[in-house]
Amino acid sequence: MLKYIQPHLANAQECVHLAKVTRRGFLGTAGSFAIAAYAVPARAFDTYAVGGSDMPHGIIENPLIFVSIDADGTVTLVAHRSEMGTGSRTSLPMVIADEMEADWARVKIVQAPGDEPTYGNQDTDGSRSMRHHIQVARKIGGSVRTMLQRAAAEQWGVEPTAVKVEMHEVTGPGGQSVGFGDLAAKAMAQPVPPHSEITYKTEDQFRYIGKGQVQITDLHDITTGAAIYGADVILPGMKFAVIARPPVLGGKAVSYDATEALALPGVESVHELPYASMPPKFAPLGGIAVVASNTWAALDGRERLKITWEAGPHGGYSSPAYMAEMIATSEQAGTVARDQGDFDAALASAAKTFTGTYTQDHIAHIPMEPPAAIAHYTAEGLEIWAPVQSPYATRVDAAAALGLDPAKVKVNVTLLGGGFGRKSKADFVTEAALLSKAVGAPVRVQWTREDDVKHSFYHTTSAERIDVAMDAAGKVTGWRHRSVAPSILSTFAPDEGNVMPLEQGMGMSDLPFSVENIRCESGKALAHTRIGWFRSVSNIPHAWAIGSCVGELAAQLGKDQRAMWLELIGAPRILDAKAAGLPDDFWNYGEPMSEFPIDTGRLINVLNIAADGIGYGKDLPEGEGIGLAVHRSFVSYVACAARVKVVDSKITVPEMHMAIDCGFAANPERIRSQLEGAAVMGMTVALNSGITFEKGAVEQSNYYDYDVVRADNFPVVVTHIVSHPFSVHATGVGEPGVPPVPPAIANGLFAATGERRRHLPMGIDA
Repeated sequence: MLKYIQPHLANAQECVHLAKVTRRGFLGTAGSFAIAAYAVPARAFDTYAVGGSDMPHGIIENPLIFVSIDADGTVTLVAHRSEMGTGSRTSLPMVIADEMEADWARVKIVQAPGDEPTYGNQDTDGSRSMRHHIQVARKIGGSVRTMLQRAAAEQWGVEPTAVKVEMHEVTGPGGQSVGFGDLAAKAMAQPVPPHSEITYKTEDQFRYIGKGQVQITDLHDITTGAAIYGADVILPGMKFAVIARPPVLGGKAVSYDATEALALPGVESVHELPYASMPPKFAPLGGIAVVASNTWAALDGRERLKITWEAGPHGGYSSPAYMAEMIATSEQAGTVARDQGDFDAALASAAKTFTGTYTQDHIAHIPMEPPAAIAHYTAEGLEIWAPVQSPYATRVDAAAALGLDPAKVKVNVTLLGGGFGRKSKADFVTEAALLSKAVGAPVRVQWTREDDVKHSFYHTTSAERIDVAMDAAGKVTGWRHRSVAPSILSTFAPDEGNVMPLEQGMGMSDLPFSVENIRCESGKALAHTRIGWFRSVSNIPHAWAIGSCVGELAAQLGKDQRAMWLELIGAPRILDAKAAGLPDDFWNYGEPMSEFPIDTGRLINVLNIAADGIGYGKDLPEGEGIGLAVHRSFVSYVACAARVKVVDSKITVPEMHMAIDCGFAANPERIRSQLEGAAVMGMTVALNSGITFEKGAVEQSNYYDYDVVRADNFPVVVTHIVSHPFSVHATGVGEPGVPPVPPAIANGLFAATGERRRHLPMGIDA
């Protein structure tokens, strides 16, 4: 077992040294350290509105659902969120345990099945597990502690206020004491107290919350190979299936010959699955499935299939031609998403102008664990084991595909070997359900890496054009951003070619610049593949364009990047949504603006922290440069400072400083890990990975031609977490780290070489 490392370290140098013994340290990262807080008004802990109440099935805060205590004192906490590396399976139970004064060493965590009517919304996405549930977790923990207190008071005939609950033990005024186990039955029979009757712990009494000393719950199992992921589930009599899917969205098999496949030892049957209708939603693509007694036979059988495919309406999809169309569209007026001041007048009177167009290929998630699902259909119903981010939606979709009542479907959630949004779409689970019913046995459907690369729900491709007007002094007086990209909506509804307000609101229409005239527009772009959400979603292309443009303006005006950013952001303030021309349907990640406003002071703060942390402005050797970028997403603020080095024309990034303000940091250890992962994923997006299409089919296959950051190009990452009290609402962590990384690297490359690149991926020129 690897040694656990305390995340609160005295200095960055120490971080680098200690991180070498951790898994992430082995990969070359550094650690984190908390720093002085940006002043945000503090408030006493009270309930406040979050978007979780508006999610399907909302939030459940009944402690009797989430907490049970055995007679031996073991406290069992239910994790209703999926674990894909973000640590939600640890952090939320940790908050409950702390507030109820449970000893973490005596806590057991069990995973909830997909059952939203019981547990509330279970969609693990949108960087919202903590921001939607941290106050709920405190209420649950506080409720149980109060119930223990009241049960003991009744038993001893004393006032509840005279009873103390501490570290798994309840003590009375006369020195009486009783353990949680002995009091469990009476305590859990107490009425659940309302929020107003709970005396919550003060922050100085937190035992685990905010300390960063609780290691991820599944660390031992993960590092010893004992963890159960989707493909690890084995059932008696289980069959193994792989599927030949249409290479082009909407395509189908005109004919196929399975003779050779069926002649192979181990291959038991071949089935043609129903093809997806449009819009594709999360339904399987269809195709020819080979079912065998083992995975190898199934794979071999699939290779022996002779299939003639019909491409369908998207057979002409070509990435270069489509990109040219998007760029041409970006040169025309689009649908206005935000209109502040008069951009046309600013452009007409400008002394200087600048135009930049920034583009991006599709991206695939390619988590280390490809999709896999096990389904067992019987006369009684359907049971599923799968690594899914949305277990209840999985249950509903599988039930619909088999014509079952959802109540007859059970979804068991395994650990996810990465997800990044891919495993919110349970098409692979429905495939297993259909095949289990067809063969009358439990079936595991296994996707290969190639299956995942070629048949994913891809992050959108885009063309982002920014036009800037400036006066004679070089002050920016007008900013117009036109975004052209196929929309996620095309996966769910007939495609009209327009992005949704929520996509526009991800880093474009919420631009926090102090510029008098701002216009944001979107242009039509019809989708030709399944568009899905990828970690950070539309923030990636928007941050890429805006951050790169700021770097270009700085160069053109002879200013350094930090000065250019600070000038454009302006004075610290709360953005006035109405005065800024934000649309009425502006999407603030589902959160009320009153509780989660756009605070430019917090944006400035993280920018300065990252820049100072990396030593921005210091002299660097020839061929090295530092790039800066900052972005607000998922109501958090993240800045990236990247040192870029070019040797023999090869681009490397030796060092990155990531600064995040995510409100109260409940679990700094997890936040650090998320920022390290985001830094590397952002590097991959910046330098390596792009999905392109030819004749409607994906051209890439595996890591050899869809590359990711490798160990020899892995940077030292130093994470700075802005410290806040609990009263500053916890905000998103999983996704906000990615968007500022690509523009920071592009700006660093320019600082190092004078070369500007405007397309993602930029390539490493190896």
